[in-house]
Amino acid sequence: MRGNHRILATLFALLALQLGSLVAPAYACGCGAMIPDRTQRIGVDRETSAVRWDGRTEQIVMRFTVRGTAERAAWIMPVPGRADVTLGDGALFDVLDRITRPEHRERHYFWPRGDDWPFAGGDTDGAAAAPPGAGADVGVVGRERLGPFDVARLTATDPQALSGWLKENGFELSDRLATELEPYVERKWEYVAVRLAPQERGTALHGRLDPLRISFASDRLVYPMRLSRLAQSPQSLGLYVLADHRMEPRTDIGGRPPEVRFAGAVEPEGPLADLAGPGKVYLTALDQEFPVPSLIDGDHELRAAPSDAPYREVVFEDRLLTVAGGVPLWLLAVSGVLVAAVGSVVAIRVRRGGTGVRSAA
Repeated sequence: MRGNHRILATLFALLALQLGSLVAPAYACGCGAMIPDRTQRIGVDRETSAVRWDGRTEQIVMRFTVRGTAERAAWIMPVPGRADVTLGDGALFDVLDRITRPEHRERHYFWPRGDDWPFAGGDTDGAAAAPPGAGADVGVVGRERLGPFDVARLTATDPQALSGWLKENGFELSDRLATELEPYVERKWEYVAVRLAPQERGTALHGRLDPLRISFASDRLVYPMRLSRLAQSPQSLGLYVLADHRMEPRTDIGGRPPEVRFAGAVEPEGPLADLAGPGKVYLTALDQEFPVPSLIDGDHELRAAPSDAPYREVVFEDRLLTVAGGVPLWLLAVSGVLVAAVGSVVAIRVRRGGTGVRSAA
């Protein structure tokens, strides 16, 4: 009986653990611990940001792609200077995507592969490579309502006080936030705290959220990432950097090495011109994965690359070599060899046969 009780107790413990994981919030966000109500879940699948830096001022237009059951969420972004916050233009990312999309090239091969006849059924098209009110220790610079966003711009001299102010004012964030904010408080950074909710009540946050545009003075190009350490799931960052030169991160800050998808001078148009200003600007598109967010050890600092060499990702579409009518070239070649071989055998036999007749005569 005691053995049965132990088994039941173990099963109940496992069940409770599973139920606890279902109701625990999923902390995830590249720039600042996006947290829903405690009984709901939200995860950030991807963070995509466009950053413009002219040597004096930095502008970040950021957009999250989220999933989960939460109807509300909050996040906080540390910034090195006094920030202005406005709504961003989602069409900006459509323009950037079009400019930086990979170049597609055909690459032909001679011998059939696994998806070609006679190994498989007849499709000769190769698949394309697969291919962001105050207390004494907290100051409220401003608080605005921007579409679905409740934005508070804050200063703080104490991380615990800042965390307390956020909770008291409805910004439900991680219990570990105060600890992670300490380095920013020591450097006298400021903060943009955001609460967001769907415009239709009862609708879960899902898909691409409206972007926000954050501007602040900075003599170096920095992209805040340290608070991503709070994420409980792998993070993915897409970064478009607009500057005078090709830019690169100084380190990988605990993620996989950043990958360059595009680099080159571009002529801004539409919403891109609104962000970058008139005249050509150098655009660098970077992707980075963070499989273990807890390893993130700082913010991204970007510097000019050794050269402004342009780059565009190339996606090859492998196709079987064919001739008119779609006949595989290898089949014609093999058929030609076989015909030649048969012809040679017949010729030898005929030659030998003729020699035998003359000898008999």
